[in-house]
Amino acid sequence: MAINYADKIPNNVDLAENKQLQRALEHWQPKYLDWWREMGPESSVNHDVYLRTAVSVDAKGWAEFGYVKMPDYRWGIFLTPPEKDRLVPFGSHKGEHAWNEVPGEYRSTLRRIIVTQGDTEPASVEQQRLLGQICPSLYDLRNLYQVNVEEGRHLWAMVYLLHAYFGRDGREEGEALLERRSGDADKPRILGAFNEKTPDWLSFFMFTFLTDRDGKYQLAALAESGFDPLARSTRFMLTEEAHHLFVGETGIGRILQRTAEVMNEQKTDDPEKLRRCGVIDIPTIQKYLNFHFSVTLDLYGSEVSSNASNFFQMGLKGRFEEEKLKDDHRLSDAEYPILEPVGERLVEKHHPALLALNERLRDDYIKDCQGGVDRWNKTLEKMGVKTKLTLPHKAFHRKIGVFAESHISPDGKVLSEADWTRHSSDWVPTKADHEHVQSVMKREVEPGKYASYIAPPARGINNQPHGFEYVKFH
Repeated sequence: MAINYADKIPNNVDLAENKQLQRALEHWQPKYLDWWREMGPESSVNHDVYLRTAVSVDAKGWAEFGYVKMPDYRWGIFLTPPEKDRLVPFGSHKGEHAWNEVPGEYRSTLRRIIVTQGDTEPASVEQQRLLGQICPSLYDLRNLYQVNVEEGRHLWAMVYLLHAYFGRDGREEGEALLERRSGDADKPRILGAFNEKTPDWLSFFMFTFLTDRDGKYQLAALAESGFDPLARSTRFMLTEEAHHLFVGETGIGRILQRTAEVMNEQKTDDPEKLRRCGVIDIPTIQKYLNFHFSVTLDLYGSEVSSNASNFFQMGLKGRFEEEKLKDDHRLSDAEYPILEPVGERLVEKHHPALLALNERLRDDYIKDCQGGVDRWNKTLEKMGVKTKLTLPHKAFHRKIGVFAESHISPDGKVLSEADWTRHSSDWVPTKADHEHVQSVMKREVEPGKYASYIAPPARGINNQPHGFEYVKFH
């Protein structure tokens, strides 16, 4: 499906055929651009950035690359092609024809799902708006901007659904998505992780590796939805999301590579000596991993959730790769194990699978994260570094769910509050850790040059040569 770039709002949904909807979105568009200028990447409006832009939703050759000024980026509305005679794949409506209109009895629930997903997109742009001022290279600056414009387009995807299917309520929700602000005391973003600061590039890479990976799993669950426009929107969003995960995984991998190089050059693993060489020591990287992983796990919500059960039974939000799973897709009698703190132990208890859907999705996510950590460890091993990174236990440092009131170590031991206080500085970043990471965040914008703490990438974007000018300043 080609995308019509002749329209004011690029789309592949025949927007020109629905004049009322077209006018409503064209009314929203200037407000979006005002938000972008206020809350998008700082001091970037005149840069020419080598960006990819979607030109179709075909998996083969769906994007083109070229220099664009970000306020001129052609944000738009792109849905994957409809699947003929598609059926609802799960829940109480399994086997019925998928809906192209909102089922009246699910209207408020579906709107809430779309708004919550939509709210994460501008939030991440707001969290990252100052990172360009301390970019480690033009390559990384370009990747930051690519992530930012695509998060902006994902906001467009959800706003289209709100305008097209929810009338006045949807238009009001679309306005509110531009009014909330990440970290604002009065109008914060809906989910806690999206109100955290992203003050440095190690945090940004952790965010794109971990929190954007949560986005992958949430979008994949919505891509199974019986509400077909939502499923088709999120399937294309997943295509764009893959690059965000690449940015995070390779970014951390390059930081580890540079640290390992200096460890070998200096023949030391002493954190203080390595810090004086302008790199980030592995224990500090581990602490950042612990923190960002635990914060992201909370995004999945409580282990036992009637809301998640309702979403599934209604046919609105499925499981990861729902149609590949070998069960009845109704889960009427199925069970799923959940860990719970009981005294000084963590005990596995079985709960109805319908109530444990959040935990099932969280477990799928953890397995995926482990794959990335394994790849980093292979990089360290190849460079002769024996230290390995590890994912902390799923109960570690949690603020939501059954572990919210417990103190759990990274290896899964239940601790007293006194033990937690005594050791927590070994497990999560301290003020001194943050200060060191901030101290190496030197801006580097000469083509082909990189900050002291990060190695060059293995290859350039779209196979561009080393030293390519990914961002042109004016």
